Amino acid sequence: MNKKLLIISPYFPPVNAADMQRVRMSLPYFAAYGWDAEVVTIDERYADMAKDELLLQSVPPGIKVHKVKALSKTFTSKVGLGSVAIRSLWYYRKTVNRLLRDNKFDLIYFSTTQFPVCTLGAYWKKRFGISYVIDMQDPWHSDYYINKPKNERPPKYWFAYQLNKYLEPIAIKNAAGLISVSAAYIDELKSRYPVIQSIPAATITFGAFEPDLQIAKDNQKLFTSLLDKNSVNIVYIGRGGKDMHKAISPVFKALQTGLKENGEQYAKIKLYFIGTSYAAAGKGIATILPLAKHLDIEDHVIEITDRISYYQTLLTLQQADALFIPGSDDPKYTASKIFPYLLTRKPILAIFNAASSAIPIMRQYGVKHVYDYDNITSEKLSAFFEQLIKANFNPVEYSADAIKKYSAQEMTLAQCRLFDKITNECC
Repeated sequence: MNKKLLIISPYFPPVNAADMQRVRMSLPYFAAYGWDAEVVTIDERYADMAKDELLLQSVPPGIKVHKVKALSKTFTSKVGLGSVAIRSLWYYRKTVNRLLRDNKFDLIYFSTTQFPVCTLGAYWKKRFGISYVIDMQDPWHSDYYINKPKNERPPKYWFAYQLNKYLEPIAIKNAAGLISVSAAYIDELKSRYPVIQSIPAATITFGAFEPDLQIAKDNQKLFTSLLDKNSVNIVYIGRGGKDMHKAISPVFKALQTGLKENGEQYAKIKLYFIGTSYAAAGKGIATILPLAKHLDIEDHVIEITDRISYYQTLLTLQQADALFIPGSDDPKYTASKIFPYLLTRKPILAIFNAASSAIPIMRQYGVKHVYDYDNITSEKLSAFFEQLIKANFNPVEYSADAIKKYSAQEMTLAQCRLFDKITNECC
């Protein structure tokens, strides 16, 4: 008989949020590995995020999804509390209290970057005696921005910094297990809180979910193409920011040199940066185009700050001639977005901090043009551009072992193994 898993995922389809993707891609496989899952999410009416109804096509029809309310942002924003996590806390507490009172669940699983909700785990553990796992997709309390100039910090940084410093230990110290996309996140938490030194933990990346590509293809008529059919289009879709300039600058400089030395051929190249801001549509501030303007190559760089839907993202990646993945200068940063890129089997250029876990993963797949800041050279970049201009890339074939290893199904199995370990130890 399967065990029962209660998943806390504030964002869930049709909301198009990056931090619900692990749950969405795992739901088709949990039952096969001994876990029946139910999801508690915030009703999409209260989510200040883009919606993508196509995401619902990938959710198994038998999954129970419980929706909670949230306080209206119209009122809470007046006192500086716009976070959906904080706005939904009381409703989450009320709904999950009822579920835990009326049903037997073996484990609670928080998979979100809306971290304040995770503090409820400690309360539910004390009241109902149920263990919980936290999925650390990003750092919660972090010093990364503390010495950055004010204009490079996220909005309301100091308030968030102090709040996170207070809330993180409440949730983490009482957790029965940790999952993270980065081993560095787990190491840092275990160092910060010795009380969790011996709890089960696993580094599990997001998986590659092949069914999504077919959903994108089947619905391509719904989307307007963003690319220039007469150009050689190299595409990146994801957040921008100055922390990525170290990865982007050498590419822009190589393009600048190519345009000067071989303008006729390089004139075909266009680099797209799409969905670079989390701001509301039309309000995003470009963070990549200024770098292009500084190098006088802005005619070959298109930055679209507005975010696009998940399936338009997948379709656009498939329509590109090649893909570019720049990493953050933060050594703990791991780009979970690499798997949709790899699924397209397009030529990829990737540049990351040498400590990023994305580099060994991509090399396992067999990606040829993956570099760190120290081994990227203008010669390597020129060779990539010229192969692309001449359409000299052979069809991309990746390692079958890596494709299986990093599939969403295998990543779900890894989660379930951790769940089993926790429940077997505590029962």
